[in-house]
Formats: sequence, structure tokens, C-alpha cells
Amino acid sequence: MLHSTKTNPKPFPKPESFQSFRLAAPLLRGLEASGFSQPTEIQSRAIPVAMDGRDLLASAQTGTGKTAAFVLPALQRLLTAPPKAGRGPRVLVLTPTRELAGQVEQVIRQLGRFARLRSGIIVGGVSYGPQERLLRNGLELLVATPGRLIDHMAQGLIDFSRLELLVLDEADRMLDMGFIKPVTRIAEKLPTDRQTLLFSATLEGDVQKIAGHLLTDPARISLATAKVRHEAITQRLHLTESAEHKHALLRQLLDDPTLTQAIVFTATKRGADRLAKRLAGHGHACAPLHGNMRQGARQRTVESMRSGKVRILVATDVAARGIDLLGVSHVINFDLPTVAEDYIHRIGRTGRNGATGTAISLVGPLDRVKLGNIERLTGYRLERLEGTAPVPLAATGTDDKRPPRRPPQRRRNHRPRSRA
Repeated sequence: MLHSTKTNPKPFPKPESFQSFRLAAPLLRGLEASGFSQPTEIQSRAIPVAMDGRDLLASAQTGTGKTAAFVLPALQRLLTAPPKAGRGPRVLVLTPTRELAGQVEQVIRQLGRFARLRSGIIVGGVSYGPQERLLRNGLELLVATPGRLIDHMAQGLIDFSRLELLVLDEADRMLDMGFIKPVTRIAEKLPTDRQTLLFSATLEGDVQKIAGHLLTDPARISLATAKVRHEAITQRLHLTESAEHKHALLRQLLDDPTLTQAIVFTATKRGADRLAKRLAGHGHACAPLHGNMRQGARQRTVESMRSGKVRILVATDVAARGIDLLGVSHVINFDLPTVAEDYIHRIGRTGRNGATGTAISLVGPLDRVKLGNIERLTGYRLERLEGTAPVPLAATGTDDKRPPRRPPQRRRNHRPRSRA
């Protein structure tokens, strides 16, 4: 069978409303109750293709409505197509992280609130018991992360015999996290006559390879390229000379009255904990967020950010995708990402839903290669701002006020020992 990635020769004209898709009445009610009246560009392009039953390879920037672009066709299929006998899922959505899985399931519940469809979520970091009961009771739509899903598959708890639609969400991130083999293993257990939708921020590298294996003659929609700048986001950088200079700049940035809420990205989990503790010591309402935290703790942290109890979230790249936080005015890269594509996802946490945002990167002497990779990827040279905060006289790595140690002094009238 020939696999390809053809681009649609004639792009779909943008509909004026969701009614033009001829969605089922319960979905239109869900859209109206959610306050959605006009589809975004990715929705207007992707929904007709998906509803036509064709495989789809699509890319778009974060915050453009990608989730609804596949949730609506999936719900429409479940409401209109006659199901096969069985209790297994008819639609499977694979996501790279627990946070993104939760976000997708939230959109499913929001848009399908009047549809009376059974959906569920299977992710790591929580107990197996409730998930096993969910699978035994049966459902139509399942959202899962690859690792935990394979665990349940190994126990023989999932029946994929009636599966009709597979969705790979944030496929590039899944592959970056090493899920290419698990995703392939899962796909091998699914019916070959299924429809497959792949959504990704980029359509390059391993994404193309896995698309060639899993998709059949897909339509291709590419709205996000690396060189498309986030027009609603002001991007700039500060050159730093030491770790303490970077900390001084960060403290100055966080005192900006225009900063309502911020996500500060670090390279490591330990670095996130240390920086959050340090900022809390300076009186900031902040909390860390990273993969070593239990799922319940991570959810409480995100809710604290949403409710305004937390003003600054210090996070690793686990928060770059899958967490939908409105009101984030600033994204600060305390550490530049190792993978240049993650820069795009990080700054996409601000400037969402028509708002404007600011993205600031703190670039040290050892970060120049990473910076070059980011600017080559985006095709945009970040504005350089130097000397905003004074360079500390002594980069001690701490904030204490202890005086410097005095050099040892020679004792008077001291006779050297004889070498004899």
C-alpha cells in the first residue's frame, strides 16, 4: 500500500461558523455552551478532512485550537457511525504527557457534554485499579499515554477490535521523548482499516518516518512552520556573564509590574526545585512543576496557578506542552532548551487566545550554540539587551551576606622547621 504525504491542492475556505460543518446537534450545543462560534484556521482546514474519513498529517502552533480540530470529528463519528459490538474504545488518542492527556479529556467533556458518550483517560503516575475498572466497564473514547497503555495491553485488559480512529497528538514531542517504539507497538495491535490523524508542531525528521508507517495516503495541512513568528509575543534576550548575573536579572524581571503571571523554564528538575525555593525566599509566590512530582501534586500546582495563588511557575519542559494556562503574561527561559523546537513550545505558553505576551531568554556564555540553533530554526534574530542588571562583584552561587574569607596571615616570630 502506498503511503504518502500529499498536500491538499485546494485549501478549504474558512467557514463562518461551526454550523457549516453539519455537526450533530449535541456538538453544536456543546460549542455554544463553551462560547465557541467561529472555527480557527486549523479547525476549518482539518475538520472537513477528518470528517471525510481521510488520514491526516497536520501541523499548527500551540494555542491555535488543534485539540478541538480532532475532538469534534471524533465525537461526530461516535454519534453518527454505527458501532461494532464490544466494550473496547472506538477512538484512541495518544499523547506524550499526563498533562496533555488531561487537557484533551477536558476538551472532550466540554464539547461532548450533551452527547452521552463514555470517555476515559489512562496515564502513568496514578494507581492502576480505577483504570482497570474503566476498561472493564467499556467506553467509546480513550485518551492515553503510551507507557501506561502498554502496561494495560500486557495484562490483556484492552480490546481494540472495534477501534475506528487513532489520533496522535503532539507527535513530535512523543518521538522526542523516546515513544517511537511504544507508538509503533500500539499501532500494530489496531485494525488496519482504521483512520489515523497525526497532529504535530513540526512535520520534519522522525515525524515523517512514523507518518509513512502509520498513515495511508494522508492529506497534509501545514500551518505552523518553524520560521513563523509568534506575532502576539515580544521576544528578546539578555546576555549574562555568570550564574549570579542571571539570578540578578531574573529578580529584576519578576519585579516588573506588567508581569501578572510567569512560567520560568529550567533545564533540570533539581534546578526547578532550587530556583523555586530561592525565589520563595525572596517573597515570590511560586511553585515548581516537573516530572518527579506525583500527579496529584502537579494538578494542585497547576490549579494554584489558575486560581492566582501562585504567580510564578518554575518548570521543566513537562509544562511546555499540555498545560493550558490563560493569563500567563511572561515566559522566561532561565535555561535555554537543549532541543531548539522546545523554544517554540515554551514561548507558546503566553500570548494565547488573542492576548499579547513577552518571552525573555537569559543567555549565558555557554548558551551561544543553543541560541544559534533557536535562531536558525525560527529564522528570527532575538533582540539583544545587555546590562539591565548589574553584574555581581562575586558570583558565589548563594544569596547570603557573609563577608569574604580573609586570607591566612603569617604568624610573627615564626621559625621554620628544620629540614634535617
